[in-house]
Amino acid sequence: MNQVIVTFIFFVGISLLLLITEMIYRKIGLKGELTRKFAHSIATLSTLTFPYFFGSHWYVLILVVLFFIILFISKKGTHLKSIHGIPRSSAGSYLLPVGIYIPYLISGEIGNDFLFYLPILILAISDTVAGLLGMYSGKNNYKITIFGITLDKTRNGTLGFLISCFIISFVALYFYQPTLDAKVFGLAAAIAIVSSFVELLSGKGTDNLSVPVSVLVMLILFL
Repeated sequence: MNQVIVTFIFFVGISLLLLITEMIYRKIGLKGELTRKFAHSIATLSTLTFPYFFGSHWYVLILVVLFFIILFISKKGTHLKSIHGIPRSSAGSYLLPVGIYIPYLISGEIGNDFLFYLPILILAISDTVAGLLGMYSGKNNYKITIFGITLDKTRNGTLGFLISCFIISFVALYFYQPTLDAKVFGLAAAIAIVSSFVELLSGKGTDNLSVPVSVLVMLILFL
């Protein structure tokens, strides 16, 4: 299929997702945090098909630039409250397209699609798990303090990220290298620990970029 047409289809598809999310936010009255996470996970998971449809990173870059512009402009107005309507300052919506593009670009340059798949799976699933547990897992879910500094992350959210990240990494690595040995277990554990620490320290939505990049670096160094 012509890649210009595919680019247009993805643009329309993700735009429709944002429109549906906005309608849910306005008609049903769900909190912005929930609609934002819904759009985040669905849009991110949909990009797992990029290696099948795009032979050049330039088309993905076009999508990234277009949605960066849309999100930036909508932030200044009254549109897309389902994405921007949260009670905190966050650059996550802007950084998400960048966090998807960098692994795609580098995996393509190296010639290994797995370097794209795993960071995106963790970004889509573990980040969403952390966010939902951080918001809705009970009164004992206190914020984490390191060296006297209280971070904008919770114990349950970070634990959820760590566990889900390990499971995703272990399963993905097993299918990539179908052996149950110490290397698979060790690398999955290392990815989970490093990316969880990075997520913990990444405030104001910067984890949408730092998490996939940290997973990508771990794979390049140790896969």
